[in-house]
Parts: sequence; C-alpha cells; structure tokens
Amino acid sequence: MTVERPDIRRRIEAVWRIEAARLIAGLARVVRDVGLAEDLAQDALVAALEQWPKDGVPDNPGAWLMAVARRRGVDTIRRRVTLERKVEELGRDLVEFEDPMAEIEIGPAVQDDVLRLMFTACHPVLSPDARVALTLKMVGGLSTEEIARAYVVPVPTMAQRIVRAKKALTKAGVPFEIPVGPELAERMLSVLEVVYLVFNEGYTATAGSSWVRPELCREAMRLGRILCGLAPEEPEAYGLVALMEIQASRLRARVGPDGAPITLLDQDRVLWDRLLINHALVALGNAESLGGNGPYVLQAAIAACHARAATAEATDWDRIASLYASLASVTGSPIVELNRAVAVAMAAGPGAGLEIVDGLREHPSLRSYHLLPAVRGDLLVKLGRLAEAKAEFEAAAELTANEQERKFLLGRAEEC
Repeated sequence: MTVERPDIRRRIEAVWRIEAARLIAGLARVVRDVGLAEDLAQDALVAALEQWPKDGVPDNPGAWLMAVARRRGVDTIRRRVTLERKVEELGRDLVEFEDPMAEIEIGPAVQDDVLRLMFTACHPVLSPDARVALTLKMVGGLSTEEIARAYVVPVPTMAQRIVRAKKALTKAGVPFEIPVGPELAERMLSVLEVVYLVFNEGYTATAGSSWVRPELCREAMRLGRILCGLAPEEPEAYGLVALMEIQASRLRARVGPDGAPITLLDQDRVLWDRLLINHALVALGNAESLGGNGPYVLQAAIAACHARAATAEATDWDRIASLYASLASVTGSPIVELNRAVAVAMAAGPGAGLEIVDGLREHPSLRSYHLLPAVRGDLLVKLGRLAEAKAEFEAAAELTANEQERKFLLGRAEEC
C-alpha cells in the first residue's frame, strides 16, 4: 500500500531519531572516522528520502539504512588509494545483494558502538559547546536546524560548529574506542557533563524569550537513559537520570500562563509529574545501591527531598543543607555553596544564609553570575532591607540574557 508523502516523511524522521546513533556508531567502528561515518549515515538518509516515498518504508528500516551506508562507504573508501586496507576491512563480511533489506540485523556489538560514539562526541579535545552540538547531532539524531533553533543561534553558525568539531576529532586522531583505566572515569564525567548541559539549557534557557525548552530536557533524559543502559554499573549515570527526571517533573509548574517563571517554593505541586518522580526515585535507589556518592547522586538526593515533600513547608531543609555541604566538599563549587546558603536560610533563618552569600560576593567566578545578587536580594527582602534588595534584583536583571528571567527580576525589584 502506498503511503502519502507527508506520512512517509514523518515515519522517516521517526526512524532516523531512533536509528541515527546506532547507524553512525556501527559505521564509525568500521571506518574509524566519526566524521566520515556521519556523512555516510546522512547519505543513507537522503537515499531513504528519495526511495521510501516511492517504494514504501522497509520492514527493517535500520538495516536498510546500514546496508546503503556501508555500500556508499565502500565506494568512498575505494576512491582513496591510501585507504585500501580499510576497504578490505569494511567489505570483508559485506555480502553482495540486490535488495538492501537482505542485510542481516546489526549485531550485539551495537551497544558498545553507541557508547564509543558518546565517548568520542564528548571528547575533552572539543569545547563544551562543540561536544553538546556533536552529541545532539550524532547520538540524538537531531538535525542541525533543530539544534540551532533550540540554542537560539543561526543555522550556519551551528553547522560550522559541528563541522569544526568533526575536523578537530580527526586532526587530533581521537580513537573510536571506550577508554580504560583511570581515563574511563574522567571521560565518563565528560559524557555526563554534556548530557546535563543539554538538560540545563532546556530547564533554564540562558538566552532567548522562553524560560524553558522542554524538547531539550526530553532529549537529555533520553540520552541519560541510554547511558544507564550502556553503563549499568555507573552510579553517577543513574544519579544524573534521577536528577533530571525530578527537575523535569516540575516543568508544568515552573512557568505561569504569561511565560513568567515560578520559583520552586511557589509552585503548585499538584502539577508535578508523579510518574517521572517515581521513576527518578527508582534510579536514585539504583545509584545508592551501587555505592554512589558523587555529585549527581548527591544532587539527585537533594532534589528527592523536594519531591517527597507534599508542601514547601514540609521540606526537610536540614537534610538538604547537609547534602549541599557534602556536595560542596566534593565539587569545591561556589555555586553549590550559594545553593547551600539558600538551604541554610530556610533551615536557620535568612541571616544565616546571608552570611554565607556575603562570603561569596568577591569570588571571581561569581562576579557575573546573576543568581548571586538574585539570592542576596531574596534574603534581604526576608530581612526587611528592601532598598538593598531592590538594588540586588536590578543588578541580577542586568546580568541575565533570558528575557523572561529579566522581567521576573525587575518585577521583584519593583515590588521592593
């Protein structure tokens, strides 16, 4: 039965989102070049866009794409005389056939392949922005246009970022492999960092007119769950998934009808997604059963304290302050210390929190961080020092690039 072109187009997009990471990873394992693997996968996608509307979607679309990509890989590498050995490696087990669907299913090595792809896309030789873009493109299966739109940058800018990233990997000779030994833990942190960067940009957009971008949150959670499946003994992967899912459970409550942000303590907890919270608590349990006490597990434990409280007043602020102290000792982060100040203020009063905040005001990494004056302003309001609070909210508004957040902060200044 012939399917109308719009339906075929949507099915192709769905197939690509599911198969892209496995396809690129499988090709990269053979050609040993992530950039070339991504090009071959894109060629196969173009072939599908041309052929499937006429012939229909194959029964096994993933295998069809892999077969076409491998054939084009053979043709590409054959034209490179210096890479004849790779031709043999690529074509060694490639059976000649007329119908691409005769290709066998992708083998069990696919899980390791996708993990290798994640480690490669998140390699420290790349800048954080490049790691994010490459991961969303090759592992997430997002188009350059989708990534550019999510990060509010021109499409050509994002395309150049991705091209430069692939060239940098090739130039640095980054191997397509899973690191071992001490390097494994370090590289795993890089992968987790990239996934959380994607989530945070969706949870609190750093620029643009929207306070949240749920599509980025969903993609980050999907990547995190993939990582848990690929590295089931890694507690920090479970911790990250738990953290993201608890935070994402609040998305419906974080923004008002006018798009303005709603702070955690003012949110309607009835709107929180209990299914996501329950799933997150299971993931947190997995992390803790593996002995996890790293940054993501600790942050997830803090988020769980909020998720378990039926009301803001019922929150166990003493435990949250204690967890933040542990997190600060692990990370040494002044931002964590700022969060601890908020928890201490809730547990012991705004004066105690303000004392911690004032000790952070001269920290070099926080001088342009808008949440420092925002937190200080909130504590000053609670202490009745409204003129000082107004100045802090105005300073915070000047430091943020998000329009909704700026309006919110200026509104708080006006209230003072």
